[in-house]
Amino acid sequence: MRLRTAAFAALAALLVLPAAAFGAEDFDPSDEFALDPWVSIELGPLDLSINKAVFYLVLASLICIGLGFIVRGGLKMRPTKAQNIVEIAYEFAEKQIARPTLSEKVYSRYFPYIATLFLFILVSNMVSFIPLPVGHTSWLGPIPDFALYAATANINVTLALTVVTFLVYNYEGVRAHGVGGYLKTLVPDAPKAIQPVIFGIEVLSQILRLVSLSVRLFANLLAGHLLIIMAAGFMVLLGNFAGLLALPVGVFFWVFEWLLVAGLQAFIFAMLSGIYIGFAVESSH
Repeated sequence: MRLRTAAFAALAALLVLPAAAFGAEDFDPSDEFALDPWVSIELGPLDLSINKAVFYLVLASLICIGLGFIVRGGLKMRPTKAQNIVEIAYEFAEKQIARPTLSEKVYSRYFPYIATLFLFILVSNMVSFIPLPVGHTSWLGPIPDFALYAATANINVTLALTVVTFLVYNYEGVRAHGVGGYLKTLVPDAPKAIQPVIFGIEVLSQILRLVSLSVRLFANLLAGHLLIIMAAGFMVLLGNFAGLLALPVGVFFWVFEWLLVAGLQAFIFAMLSGIYIGFAVESSH
C-alpha cells in the first residue's frame, strides 16, 4: 500500500512540476515545443545552434554510451542491475528485431546499426517523460522551469533518422544487385503493359517510406506530450477541486506513454528499418 501511494505521489509530482509553469500569465503551451537557441552557431545558411532538442539528443547518446562503458568495464558472471538492463536490451534487439528482419547476408554488418537505432530512440523517448529544467520560461525567478520535451517529437530529428535508413537500404540494394538489377526488383512478374505503372507505384512507395517512418514516430510522441501538457494545464486553469480531477487523467497518459508508447515506437522504427534493409538484398521484394 505504501509503495502504491509513493508511486502515485511521484507520478503526480511529474505533472505538478511542469504544471506550475501554467501559473505564468503569458504562458503558452506551444512554447514548450519552441526551440530558442541556447548557443547561437550559424555557418552561412546552416544553423548549428545548440537548443534543448540538441541537449536531449546528447543526453540520450551519453546515457547509451555510458551504460555500454559501465557494463563493458565490469562484466560479471553474476550480473549487476546495469548489466542486466543492457543484456536484456541486447537480447531483445537481437532476437526480436534483427534476426527476424535481417538476412544472413547483412546481419553481421547491420545488427549494430539496428540495435543502436532501437536503444537510442528508446532512451530518447523515455527521457522525454522526465521533467528537466529546460522550460521555455522561468516562472519562479532563479529556479529553473521544469518541462517535458521529446527530441523525437521534432520532425527534423525523426526525418534525419529515416533518411539514414533510406540511404542504407537503397545502398545495400544496389550493392547486392547492381543499379539495373535493383531497379528490376521493384517490378514483380506482371503483364508488360502494366509493368511501368507498377514500377511507378513502387518507386512512389519507396519515397513515401520517408514520410511514414518519420511521421509515425514524430506524431505519436508529439500527441503524447500534448495530452500530458493539457492535463497539467487543466490542474491550474480549472483551479480548486476541479483541477484535481485532471491529475489522474494526466497520470494515466504519462504511464501509458512511458510504459507502452516509448518502447513500442522505438521497436516499430527499428523493426521497419531492419525489414527495409533485409528486403533490399533479396532477389525480389
